[in-house]
Amino acid sequence: MIAQLPTLLVLCTGNSCRSQMAEVIVNHDLAGKVRAVSAGTKPQPKVADGAIAALQDAGLPTEGLYPKDADMFLDADIALVVTVCDNAKETCPVFPRPVKSIHLPFHDPHGEPLESFLTVRDDIRARLIPAVRAHLGL
Repeated sequence: MIAQLPTLLVLCTGNSCRSQMAEVIVNHDLAGKVRAVSAGTKPQPKVADGAIAALQDAGLPTEGLYPKDADMFLDADIALVVTVCDNAKETCPVFPRPVKSIHLPFHDPHGEPLESFLTVRDDIRARLIPAVRAHLGL
């Protein structure tokens, strides 16, 4: 039997920019060590074009990305919740069992030029990956 990977839930408000990029980056950089999913407290209709472009610019997969509601993960076995915006930290859902969580805010590039998305993508990689490694003992 193969051991199940610990699940990381990345939360923000719209689940259209930062949390989507974080999900893809964690799944790429920590492949085989953790499974990342993302969601929003008020999901937007679609993932921001800038987030898709920033991920593709780094050669990362974007197939099948879509905004998800945080409520769909309430009963999931989550090892760590990471809130990436202040609003999500304040409105983070209450999970039925204790869940370890950290707050690691990133600039919201929504509506800004691609360069902002690239900067946030690189900031997520530089700060989130080491934080996940540390908090999950990877």
